[in-house]
Amino acid sequence: MKLGDNCKILKIYISEDSRFEGHNLYHALVIRLKEIGMAGVTVTRGLESYGKSKAIHDMKILDLSSSLPIIIEVIDEVEMIEKALPIVDEMVKEGLVITTDVNVIKYGRD
Repeated sequence: MKLGDNCKILKIYISEDSRFEGHNLYHALVIRLKEIGMAGVTVTRGLESYGKSKAIHDMKILDLSSSLPIIIEVIDEVEMIEKALPIVDEMVKEGLVITTDVNVIKYGRD
């Protein structure tokens, strides 16, 4: 990935219990995005959320719910993000997928 303003961030919001071909969807996405050469992927688990259904999903000590929010973030050049979108569209059946322009200041070590 080159530094500068020709980059985008792809954010994918899904549920922790989302699956793809028998695997956790977030893990399947990380593997597939690595295979196509994305610069990097980060998966974050949220503590609480609600979405279109307005049902609140949260972490409670006695609640072993596995429907907490997962956010997958990918930052790469515009062309690479565009290459990833059909894959994401195929794999993500429910959730929120967004992109926005981003200016990369630093990537990796000097």
